[in-house]
Amino acid sequence: MQNTNSILQPIQPSTIEPIKKRPIYARRYNRWRIRILYSIIIGYATFYFCRQNFNIAMPVLMDHFHVTKTQLGWILTAASIVYGVGKFVNGFISDKSNARIFMACGLGLVGVVTFFSGFASSITSLGILWILNNWFQSMGWPPIARMLTHWFAPKELGTKWAIGATSHQIGGAITMVLCGYLVDKYGWEMAFFVPGVVGILIAIFLFDRLRNSPDEVDLPVVEEYKEDSINPFGNQLALTTRQLLEMVFINRLMWYVCMANMCLYVVRLGIIFWAPMFLRELKGMSLSQAGWQVAAYEILGLLGGLCAGWMSDKIFLGRRGPVGLIFMIALAIMLILFWQIPAGYELLSMCAMTLAGFFVYGPQVLIGVASADFTSKQAIGTANGLASVFAYLGSALSGVCVGWIVDSSGWDGVFLFFILSAIFGGMFFALTWNASAKKST
Repeated sequence: MQNTNSILQPIQPSTIEPIKKRPIYARRYNRWRIRILYSIIIGYATFYFCRQNFNIAMPVLMDHFHVTKTQLGWILTAASIVYGVGKFVNGFISDKSNARIFMACGLGLVGVVTFFSGFASSITSLGILWILNNWFQSMGWPPIARMLTHWFAPKELGTKWAIGATSHQIGGAITMVLCGYLVDKYGWEMAFFVPGVVGILIAIFLFDRLRNSPDEVDLPVVEEYKEDSINPFGNQLALTTRQLLEMVFINRLMWYVCMANMCLYVVRLGIIFWAPMFLRELKGMSLSQAGWQVAAYEILGLLGGLCAGWMSDKIFLGRRGPVGLIFMIALAIMLILFWQIPAGYELLSMCAMTLAGFFVYGPQVLIGVASADFTSKQAIGTANGLASVFAYLGSALSGVCVGWIVDSSGWDGVFLFFILSAIFGGMFFALTWNASAKKST
């Protein structure tokens, strides 16, 4: 493997007095960091509001359009492939673009497509719009990854990334509860109209609130603000396209991360896609009850992400692999428990499923942070994009494959598929056991 340091040109250490010794300047920096973080959370939660609405509506869509689970699975698979490819392409573009404009435009386009999805007259037209939606959805996280690495230093990145990633669970929980209510009371169309309008409004909010990096508001690099040691991958002059691609692709650690992400997303998206349906069919719940249970899964996932980020920063000193392995094995155990609990034991089922959420969202946070650790803040969009291609290969498998498995042999086969995926994901995390930002050469 090529030594990544050979393609970097480090910036000379700053001779400016540390920013923390200038209180007025430091307060201004802190206010901007808070503003960026809450805007990221609100913005990406809205992306989710315009994405998971399809999942909660699926049982009704199946009856309304007279389609099978396998047919719905094909839509999920096609959308997942488009989303994964889009995250790679848009990740590369975002590394060369202004993150503020890129994210706001992506959410605005998502809002428009989501709104018009409510007028779909056939499953074909809805599927086409949903696939288009997923392309614009892929413009959401790459600019966030870029902003996080520019506004937060390496020694705090695991924790701050986890806080930013709470947007997944916040958006998912709101979607499951609110859209479950809208579908039950007003029909499936409202589960697209309402999120679409909200998406357009929040896109305007993001354009006002976000900034690409500290230099846009006349502030120095974040390592100077935090008096952090300089990550050898994190501070260099602009990379050429060749250097950027070499840093990501000629990097065995990135390939381990990608494979772990694929296994993780088989489970994560498999549950999100199919939970409303298997809770209704396997556990005998109503759609509203299923929505609340998936919301609980998301909320405990929020805590799991925060816990995993903190553990990797504070206990394992920047090593993400050990925490990823622990969480993936625990996830497999929770899936076995949920699968074996009989219908009628709603409290036990909810406990097992919400704990699965805790353990599935921890590794999701670690994937993004590890991508930043093993590459560069200037290549983070591309690195996350590559990891996302594999994530949505896993997601594609959890679409049509799960639909086919259920139609042909029932839910038992599905849970075996999820459990094996969790175990293999843990094995790939184990291959990065000793790797951290300062050891990734």
